[in-house]
Amino acid sequence: MKRTALAPSLMLFGALAFFTAFFLAPFAVVIFASLTNSPDQTFTLSHYVKVLGDQYHWDVILVTFRIAALTTLISLLLGYPLAWYLVRVVKWRAWRRACVILLVVPMFTSNIVRSFGWMVLLGRKGLVNESLMNVGLIDSPIRFLGTELGILIGMVYILLPFIVLAAGNALAQVDPAYEQASDDLGASPRATFFHVVLPLTMPGIISGSIMVFTLAASAYVTPALLSGGRISVLSMLIFQQYSSVFDFNYGGALSVVLLIFTLVMVGIAGRVGSIRGSHS
Repeated sequence: MKRTALAPSLMLFGALAFFTAFFLAPFAVVIFASLTNSPDQTFTLSHYVKVLGDQYHWDVILVTFRIAALTTLISLLLGYPLAWYLVRVVKWRAWRRACVILLVVPMFTSNIVRSFGWMVLLGRKGLVNESLMNVGLIDSPIRFLGTELGILIGMVYILLPFIVLAAGNALAQVDPAYEQASDDLGASPRATFFHVVLPLTMPGIISGSIMVFTLAASAYVTPALLSGGRISVLSMLIFQQYSSVFDFNYGGALSVVLLIFTLVMVGIAGRVGSIRGSHS
């Protein structure tokens, strides 16, 4: 009995120790560095003043969260219908499993490899431009690389599965009896979707959107490669400070600012989504 009662405590202690060692401790180091000067380690807020008091940094923050928000919105607009197709339309289990495998398998490939792949596809002589020119939609190649559009294409491709899996799981848990009751009461399919199905799947939509937004806001590899150095996001500035300039104090301030802004945006989005879901 004692061993049985002790096992959960040991498991909890192990999880807490891992969380403390690999999350809380490094995060505390980053916060401490952002609030001190090197090498005397005196307290200062100058690094935050430097970040928040400069227009350049505000422009980078705006670009960072604009890309993250657009990535989330486009992923949601593409992912929810795809999740609906997989859950509600596809009846053949083998085909559904094949679609899920095709959706998930790219996630096992490095973001670096996938981003390089998009660099080839989106180049001036890449498959995308060649295809558009062959069908007569454009007369000259479109510049995708080095633009926010190119970054968005790569980010949506990488993060779309999170929306599809979260929304699909929520759709699969909706009891068909609710929709049948709505139909029996005379509601149209459109009204049933917006007043019954959508509110019931809102938790999945919110969770998937939060995952996509946070990953997009903190992404480094895809924006760095597809921007070609022409567009900067906060993660690129942070990497530069830590790997090239070795200014850990300034880099720590940038990291904390990115975290705080992301948490604020996620909190607002979650609050708005829960209010809309409860009012629908």
